[in-house]
Amino acid sequence: MTLVSNSFSQVESVILPQVHNLGADFEVRRALPSAKRQMVGPFIFFDAFGPAVFKAGDGVDVRPHPHIGLATLTYLIEGNILHRDSAGHVQVIGPGEANLMTAGRGIVHSERTTADARLKENTLYGQQVWLALPKAQEEAEPGFSHHAASALPRLEGEGATATLISGSAFGQRSPVAAYSDTIYADIALALQARFKIPAEHTERAIYVVAGTVRVAGQCGQFGATELIVFKPGAEIVLQADSAARLMLIGGEPMAEPRYIYWNFVSSSMERIEQAVADWHQRQFPGVPGETEYIPLPEGAKSR
Repeated sequence: MTLVSNSFSQVESVILPQVHNLGADFEVRRALPSAKRQMVGPFIFFDAFGPAVFKAGDGVDVRPHPHIGLATLTYLIEGNILHRDSAGHVQVIGPGEANLMTAGRGIVHSERTTADARLKENTLYGQQVWLALPKAQEEAEPGFSHHAASALPRLEGEGATATLISGSAFGQRSPVAAYSDTIYADIALALQARFKIPAEHTERAIYVVAGTVRVAGQCGQFGATELIVFKPGAEIVLQADSAARLMLIGGEPMAEPRYIYWNFVSSSMERIEQAVADWHQRQFPGVPGETEYIPLPEGAKSR
């Protein structure tokens, strides 16, 4: 439960994600884009999923679908996903690892629970974010990179642990490519631990995965599944009212507005319209070894 008072001078907004049930009790919470805010820095999409428990034989099956103008970044807390894409990349991602797929001018991919995981009860828990590409790189060559948990910078001290997934912070830089000023970090706090959020990024927000936190010196409390957007330039020190886990996102805002239509992101609505036509006409490349695909939903709308 969140308690809001006028003394929350450092908080710009609190976003409650929309919940989508994709079947088999698999819930996805979409914090961005929202009615309150489309983006935080380059982050134009933030989905948190699980923890979902699947019985033996079941799992996630996201059929091949297209993207343009963005990079998807998948980060798991528990479980695994098999990624396949039209550029020929095949990669299993596990807990603490990061998969970065750069769509650029266009890529198609699928995401599925592995066959080995389906042999028994399995759990999936994590996030996928989309980062809008700078205008000059929207039509870049599609690409993909995988990063093991051991490759991501990790800092510990005074009851706090921070893993830098992408971008730069804490005097460190992640090996995961960032196309503009970015911070994306996984932070765990012990009870009563305090954590200062880096101030060098213009826009910053936290998504509370578990537990409760507050802004030190202020009234109110933030709980699981809430996205808290901070005011630019505000000094933010978090205090954990219980053991807590949160994701820190942010960076410099895009110089131009972005349009979203289904899985397409672009600074040009005309470019999105072309991508829609190309998908309808099956002009995108296919994913090797897969024949299924997701058609453009009838209810998809630009935002």
